[in-house]
Parts: sequence; C-alpha cells; structure tokens
Amino acid sequence: MTHSEPNAGDSHAARLWPLLAVNFFMADMQSGIGPFISVFLIERGWTSGLIGTALSIGNIAGMLITTPVGGFIDASHHKRAWVIVPGVAVVLASSVILMWQSFWAVAGSQIATSIASAAIVPAVTGITLGMVGQKGFNRQNGRNQAFNHTGNLVGAAASGLLGWKFGYFWVFALAALFGVITVACVLMIRPDQINDHAARGNKEDDSKSQPGALTMLLRHKPLLVLGLALALFHLGNAAIIPLFGMSAVSNGKANGPGFVATTVVIAQGVMVIASLVAMHVAEKRNYWLILLVSFLMLPLRGILAFFLDGWSGVVPVEILDGIGTGLQSVAVPGMVARSLYGTGRVNLGQGAVITVQGIGAAVSPALGGWVTHWIGYPPTFLVLGGLGLLAAGVWITLGAAVKEY
Repeated sequence: MTHSEPNAGDSHAARLWPLLAVNFFMADMQSGIGPFISVFLIERGWTSGLIGTALSIGNIAGMLITTPVGGFIDASHHKRAWVIVPGVAVVLASSVILMWQSFWAVAGSQIATSIASAAIVPAVTGITLGMVGQKGFNRQNGRNQAFNHTGNLVGAAASGLLGWKFGYFWVFALAALFGVITVACVLMIRPDQINDHAARGNKEDDSKSQPGALTMLLRHKPLLVLGLALALFHLGNAAIIPLFGMSAVSNGKANGPGFVATTVVIAQGVMVIASLVAMHVAEKRNYWLILLVSFLMLPLRGILAFFLDGWSGVVPVEILDGIGTGLQSVAVPGMVARSLYGTGRVNLGQGAVITVQGIGAAVSPALGGWVTHWIGYPPTFLVLGGLGLLAAGVWITLGAAVKEY
C-alpha cells in the first residue's frame, strides 16, 4: 500500500493526539512496578547485592535483544503491534514478582520486562517518524517526551499513594489499567497514517533509498561515540535512584512506596520542562551541547547524594536527575534520527545505541549494589557520579565526530 508522505505542517492535533496519549499512558505501563522493585525486595529481606544482580540479569537480556528488535521494526509494516504486545508482556511480568519473590522468579520477570521494554522505544520512534517525517521529528519527539514524563509523574504519584495506602498489588493494578488504555490509544492510530518508508529513516523524496547493512552502524562514528558516552553515563546513573531509595528505607528514614514515588515525581516533573527546553534548543543548535550538559548532571548528583540522605536529599538529587534524563530523552533519539537520515536504518540505529548504553545500565545495579555492600552508600554515590565525568570527557575529546549533529 502506498502512503502519502508525512508533512510536519499537516500534523494537526486531531491526527497526533493518539500518539501523545500513547506516550502518556505507556510510561506507567512500560515500567510496571519497576521503580518500586528495589524497596519491595529490601523490605522482604533481600540484600543490596542480590537485588542489583537480579536487576542486572534482566538489563543484560534487554541489552542483547534491543538491536535486532530495532531491525525488525525497520522491516515491519505492523509497527503498532511492537507497542501493544510488549506492553502486555510487561504488565504480566510485573505480576510474577508480586506472587513469587525467589531469586529466579524475580530475575525471570526482569528478563521478560527488559525484552518487552526494548521494543517500545524504537517502535514509538518509528511510528513518530512515519507520521510526521524527518522535518517534524524534533518538535514531535519533544512533545512525545513531555507527555511521557508527565505520564510517569502521574503514574508514580498515584502508585506511591496506592502502595502506601493499600499495598503493592494496587501499584501493579494501576500499571495494568494504563496498559489497557495504551493499547486502545495505539489502535486509534490508523495504519495508513504511518508511512513505513519514512518510519525507517529513508529520505521522504527518495523512494528508492535502500537500508544500509549492520556493518554501516559499526562504522558510523557518531553512533559509536554516542553509545560509548551513554554507556559510561548509565553505568553510574542507573543505580543511583534505587540505591538512594534503599538507603533511606534500610535506615528507617522513609516509607518505601512513598519515598520512591516522590523521587520519580520530582524527576519526571523536571524532565517535562527539560525535554521541552531540549526541543527548542535543538531547533537552533545541535544536540552536542545538550548531551554534554546531561552528562555533567551525574557527578553533581553523586556529590549531593553523598552529603544528603533520605528526605533532605530527594529534591536536589532528583532535580538533577530530571535535567539529565529529560535532556537525553530528546537529544538521543533526535541525534540518531538526524545522523542516520537517508539510510533507512533509523530504528536499527536507535536499538544499537540503546544496546550499547544498556551495557552500562545492565552492569550498574550490580556494580552499585556490591560497592555499597563493601564501602557503604555515601562513598558509592561518589564512585557512580565520577562515571559522569568520564562520559563528559569522552564527549568532549571525540566531539569532532558528533558536533555537526
């Protein structure tokens, strides 16, 4: 079936509101009870090292599957299904942890969640490109991320309240409800509104553009530099939020669901603003400066987490988290789409970058958990924060390969 080419100018609200709604509701569906897992398990007697290991096993599984999933999405003419099926899988996997807390049950659930979640981000990226084209992608992606962070904020606040008042089951029930609404919103996007040619990153005016091979990605310097810097960043970043919550709960300074919900709400609220700022900055400049600022947020977070704990530290630590992650939520997919424009391999590129940064994110919980076990929470935050300086160093040193984007 031949589709008309997308045009950013005709991307009116009536056509795009289901896409924005998907981004809003998929946030809580995609995470399930993820943000609450660490405190849920530590309240049931798990050690920080064991929790980190279980989470890392799941992250590694997601890391391994993300690149091929991106390739499948490039080739697929049913991109909506790549949001629906994984979303349902996340909700089902979350229910396993509520019923069984054995190590392999938790690890298996995290594997299923990570594999399913690996498909959702490149799928939504592809759908967005297919609906608005390359010219409209930066602005629409900024709006998508603002709605996604707002959905995370609302979902976390409601989950924290429900978990505090009624227990963890209701955290899962809310994620399931958001999942049902997400599926309904995805189905409101008609297949003929998604231009599969543009969705994979082909040039809108070149219908014969052929997708590049996987070897092209391995030789694509901007993606390699971006992936390396993100891997170092997430090696430090991924463990800070769960460790900060575990520190507060284990020291008796906070209620588990309420504290975790507060960290997420603050961070996501700032992410909404940061993502919109990144969108506007990218229209006038490139993504290099935006990403540099995001990397520098991590060492600042590590220092603040070292000196402040519990409720006294949650606001400044999570504000910085919101700035860094909010900037990256727009800059990373935007830079990938911009640098791979015309190759027909944008979603494969998205998957490849997520895979490389996932190496850092996969190891981070285990690294943070065992370092904490050996030297305690405060010094661990400095160790993890220092990795942000390494990421910034790579970004500056190899900046010639990425500054044009």
